[in-house]
Formats: sequence, structure tokens, C-alpha cells
Amino acid sequence: AAAARRTGRATPELRAELGSIGRCTEHSVALTGGGHRGALWALGLLVAAAALDPGAHGPEVTATAKRIAAHADRRAPRRPSRGSSVSAKYGAAGARGEARAGFPHVRRALDALAAARSAGVPEPCARLDALLTIMSTLQDTELLYTGGPHGLRHVQAGARGVLEAGGTSTRAGRSGLAALDDDLHARGWSPGGSGALLAGALFVDALPVTPV
Repeated sequence: AAAARRTGRATPELRAELGSIGRCTEHSVALTGGGHRGALWALGLLVAAAALDPGAHGPEVTATAKRIAAHADRRAPRRPSRGSSVSAKYGAAGARGEARAGFPHVRRALDALAAARSAGVPEPCARLDALLTIMSTLQDTELLYTGGPHGLRHVQAGARGVLEAGGTSTRAGRSGLAALDDDLHARGWSPGGSGALLAGALFVDALPVTPV
């Protein structure tokens, strides 16, 4: 946020500084034994976008993040990451492609949250339904790495099945979610990319709305 406020615009210099901050954060998180690079990348861009345009919300924030992501990171190491290697192998957008497209799955999650809340769905279920909405269509590079294209399609179909059963606020939806969760645990698969984008959506959703 401080880098964005100091720069004031979505410039190549801001993109390079965010990349440097992100790599330092990745290193620190790795030392503690955890972390997801996609989440750091998504949240870093969205936080910077929100700082550049205080009072912006929803699509306005993702549009600003898109402008930042459009610039190349001139300081990025030349060695490919696991995510970029998987993206190249399978033609998936990956974290970088998602950002350069303006975070379409973050926007889908925001729409799902709004629809669920309007229908009176409890907040935990609304958030789970938003996650499943992302999972149902995202080309999750984490799943592609562990399960390949077949595994990705399997998980996407499972997520769609829960939503088509009425979502996690219904008995059928909860049963479907439990079965999907058991299946993922048994296979050792994790929809990490979807989780990262849900985190981004929840951040954008929590931004204060400035009264007109």
C-alpha cells in the first residue's frame, strides 16, 4: 500500500517494486514452512490497487490491479516458477494471466457473495459458495500440477455439483461438499489457486464503501 501511495499511479516502477516486495515476502513465508505464491501475488496487486484508488470497490479495484499487472516485472528472476511452468505446459492462464485479465474469478466470487447474501444465505455458506464458484471454472495450476487436466476437470465438476444441488446452505449441497472434501483429501489434491482468489475477493469485499 505504501509503495502505491508513494508512486501514485499504475506505473512500471510500481510493478517492479511490488515484485520485489512479493519475492521478499515469499522468502519470509517459505522460512516459516508455508504460504501460497498465488495468494501473495493476488493480494499484493489488489492491496496496491485499493491504495491507488481509495473509495474504489469491486470491479474498480480489479480494473486498477489489471493496469498494474499489465507492466512487466523487469526485476523478476528468469527461472520459471512451478505455476508458470504448469501454465506453459497446459495453456492455463495462471496467476499472472488472471491478474492481467482483471481478476475475472475475483469478480465472479464477489457476484456469488452478493447473490447468496441477497438470498439470505448465512455468511459462512456464502463464502463457501463463492469458493466453489471459483473452483467450478478456474484452471487452477495447483490442481493441474497434482492431478493433471483430468484431475482439474474432476474437481471442477464436483464444485459445480455442489452448487447445482443448491449450495452449501442446503442439505444436499452440504452432503455434496463433504463428499468433495473427502475425495480431495484422499487424492491429496488442493485447489490452492481458488483459495488464493477467494482471499482476494474477500479483501475487496471488505473494503469500505465511501458514501456518495
